[in-house]
Amino acid sequence: MEHNQQDSTPFQEMDSGEKRLNELGYKQELRREMTLFKTLAISFSTMTLFTGITPLYGSSLQYAGPASLVWGWVVVSFFTWFVGIAMAEICSSFPTTGSLYFWAAHLAGPKWGPFSSWCCAWLETIGLIAGIGTQAYAGSQTLQSIILLCTGTNKGGGYFAPKWLFLCMYVSLTIIWAVLNTFALEVIAFIDIISIWWQVIGGLVIVIMLPLVALTTKSASYVFTSFEMGTDSTGVLSKPYAVILSFLVSQYSLYGYDAAAHLTEETKGADRNGPIAILSSIGIISLFGWAYILALTFSIQDFSYLYDPSNETAGAFVPAQILYDAFHGRYHNSAGAIVLLFVIWGSFFFGGLSITTSAARVVYALSRDKGIPFSSLWRQVHPKRKVPSHAVWLCAAICILLGLPILKVNVVFTAITSICTIGWVGGYAVPIFARMVMAEKNFKAGPFYLGKARRPVCLVAFLWICYTCSVFLLPTYYPITWDTFNYAPVALGVGLSLIMLWWVVDARKWFKGPVRNIEIQNGKV
Repeated sequence: MEHNQQDSTPFQEMDSGEKRLNELGYKQELRREMTLFKTLAISFSTMTLFTGITPLYGSSLQYAGPASLVWGWVVVSFFTWFVGIAMAEICSSFPTTGSLYFWAAHLAGPKWGPFSSWCCAWLETIGLIAGIGTQAYAGSQTLQSIILLCTGTNKGGGYFAPKWLFLCMYVSLTIIWAVLNTFALEVIAFIDIISIWWQVIGGLVIVIMLPLVALTTKSASYVFTSFEMGTDSTGVLSKPYAVILSFLVSQYSLYGYDAAAHLTEETKGADRNGPIAILSSIGIISLFGWAYILALTFSIQDFSYLYDPSNETAGAFVPAQILYDAFHGRYHNSAGAIVLLFVIWGSFFFGGLSITTSAARVVYALSRDKGIPFSSLWRQVHPKRKVPSHAVWLCAAICILLGLPILKVNVVFTAITSICTIGWVGGYAVPIFARMVMAEKNFKAGPFYLGKARRPVCLVAFLWICYTCSVFLLPTYYPITWDTFNYAPVALGVGLSLIMLWWVVDARKWFKGPVRNIEIQNGKV
């Protein structure tokens, strides 16, 4: 009895998140010093205001015009809330850094747990690493436009970065993020606090200033009701199909809120603060994102000119041309457009940094459970900095390999975006489905609990995720040629087939899902 009394005192003084972590069979290894605000900052930075909307805005606008794009954001935001609420409940019960695949293992039960965990872990890993690539690509695209406008625009003999230089920018960003992520977590958290203010202030400046600076603004009826098929440029003849494709910008933008879950082992009171950070991120992005789309759309001067290869931005980046038209039309120079593009570029920089943080945590957690080749290498935590530095550099190396086709192929961004979204969002589906079908008596609820609402919420969330993953496999341009082909189905098909083959041949014999590193006492976890 004496021994139990001595042990009980420190256990009672534990942070609630650490206590729950110990109950689940894990000891505290990472430094737990993240506050709710810091966790929210990283989650918000991973979603980011600009990084989803900006690169896909032009193509989504082209499919079916402004109304479909504007209302698409509202529809996607509505269904995203179901996914976020379902995940917040699970996060409250399982505040571990392995997050999604850990959830999948425990919710699916002893029979299906290892397989569910395996599928979820690999989907999430693929999605997050590809996510670093999407930020590096779009950041390089923004930088390409900044250089072009700074050197005199496309019409004035400006310098348009060739493919080799574009690839160098892509690789440089990836390496910078990896270097920053090898420092102590406080450095990343501090940068992410800068990020949230950067995006809030920068977002407000763009949303308010852009329509005010533009010489003319489109009417409300044009923005909210105009439907224009871009068949000549997209080759899409079906109106419903065009609407589906115009929603892609919203579906690509509204995820990443699980970043808060990846940091729960480093967050104070994670069983409460994790869910709050997830739902707060969705709320902020839903409002800010719609305002950003409206600001861009109201400020369009000449719709067809946005896509003209001979325009000032070489027809390569529609938001850059909208900014240029607004500021050049008013002030006869591009300085204002360059400043705002730099604000947008900063958003890509912060987003890539946060996604690198999340990706490394997932690789570390999966390695800790021996689910990756050479796991003993990738699960090592730096003794002083307490960060999984080897996992960081593995993610960076794979991301760089994903970007190498930039030298030869024009549709790299489409493929990386699709792989990122399907992997990342697809990973959400596994624990949500398991939560929906499991017996309620087997679930230990955390502070955030849905009760009887969990089945309908999880069902809507699961069906929405299935729909989202399906549309990212569709061709985006017609006729289908080598230049317009969506390579994502092939890349994902090959990758996931190899992962499933590995499971059937070998991994099912030894992979049991999350491996506890605390002994179970008295038969209880």
